[in-house]
Amino acid sequence: MIIEPRMRGFICTTSHPKGCEQNVKNQIEYIKSKGPIAGAKKVLVIGASTGFGLASRITSAFGSDAATIGVFFEKAPSEGKTASPGWYNSAAFENEAHKAGLYAKSINGDAFSNEIKRQTLDLIKADLGQIDLIIYSLASPVRMHPVTGVLHRSVLKPIGSTFTNKTVDFHSGKVSEISIEPCSGDDIENTVAVMGGEDWGMWIDALKAENLLAPGATTVAYSYIGPSLTEAVYRKGTIGRAKDHLEATAFAITNSLADIDGKAFVSVNKALVTQASSAIPVIPLYISLLYKIMKEEGIHEGCIEQIQRLYQERLYTGNEVPVDESGRIRIDDLEMRADVQEKVAKLWIEAVTENLSEMGDLEGYRKDFYNLFGFDVEGVDYKADANEVVNIESIA
Repeated sequence: MIIEPRMRGFICTTSHPKGCEQNVKNQIEYIKSKGPIAGAKKVLVIGASTGFGLASRITSAFGSDAATIGVFFEKAPSEGKTASPGWYNSAAFENEAHKAGLYAKSINGDAFSNEIKRQTLDLIKADLGQIDLIIYSLASPVRMHPVTGVLHRSVLKPIGSTFTNKTVDFHSGKVSEISIEPCSGDDIENTVAVMGGEDWGMWIDALKAENLLAPGATTVAYSYIGPSLTEAVYRKGTIGRAKDHLEATAFAITNSLADIDGKAFVSVNKALVTQASSAIPVIPLYISLLYKIMKEEGIHEGCIEQIQRLYQERLYTGNEVPVDESGRIRIDDLEMRADVQEKVAKLWIEAVTENLSEMGDLEGYRKDFYNLFGFDVEGVDYKADANEVVNIESIA
């Protein structure tokens, strides 16, 4: 079938298998071009099918020749209906990994659930024995608590007062003002329950209880801080409370792993175009301005460049992992450079609909967005028939 992007609000409801495959191949080639990484050899990636999680799996496999198990929750294809992009990404990754002689298996299901945890533990026990590195990169808006049975929904809201600022519709390029009402009721608690560190801790506890963590095992979860421009709705809002909880969990996990000399870290990463960030008011405008500046400075990075640098320059240098005063790895250092943020702040004041196409990199934002779904990828013939029914060889 001929597959084209279909939009519903800020979400693309179709994805292209060949485009997703090419995206994965491009990331693999980038990692190969950067040389070997003296990293972990047995890796579990929780949230492995898109974004930073997918980049982590690729970097582990093709940078360190690691055996990888990926856990994700993606929609499989059916005749006449495309899969979610993460499904196609994972199929392409497994195919390339197996061609390279690397172990790679995947589990598709709700990573918050006890059932998927049990299935993953059994697979590790049967195939790998113990894990050296656990990447936690879940990005779900809802969580069914495995103990209480309560369905928690996260919200993106400021705390205490209404937030008003600029935003942009990245499809039309229209800059407008938006107001977001403050959170109320159980919004904070629900957001922390979904996006905080409780589930990360549950995974590590489960792995340790069954002796599936190797001595010196490392676990990393991903977070974001961002600039003062976005802090009211992000870092000082409901999501910020969840990120605070995630960071506190890293210390608790490190304490719990003291007997095996294990460590837990939160890596603060750069702002990038994701399905989630595209729906967050203010963020698309900020990213379009940021991209313009970072590309001009020659310091722009996507997911794969970020994670390669995290592994090569932070996690696996042979020395102690460098962290900030709050114990976090800062791989957002280029984004948060003072000169970069000063330029963004100046452009923010000046940005309006009429000048944004020149002042910002809205076209780059759009391209990255469509790339997430396998569209607008160089080297792919979108006029050709594509087989939407793609299987994942080692899905469990």
